[in-house]
Amino acid sequence: MKIIITLSEAMEKGIWQKVMEAFGLDQDHEVWEKEQFILTEEQAREFGLIR
Repeated sequence: MKIIITLSEAMEKGIWQKVMEAFGLDQDHEVWEKEQFILTEEQAREFGLIR
């Protein structure tokens, strides 16, 4: 299973820092609010999105 999350959703859920690290991003990267990131099931569990 794959989970898609946007920057704004990740910020709302308080996991944006974890998503940035998972995708090798830092504060200097320009990311759009609606940009989508595809997480694996394992990552989604680790980030607390699913059980």
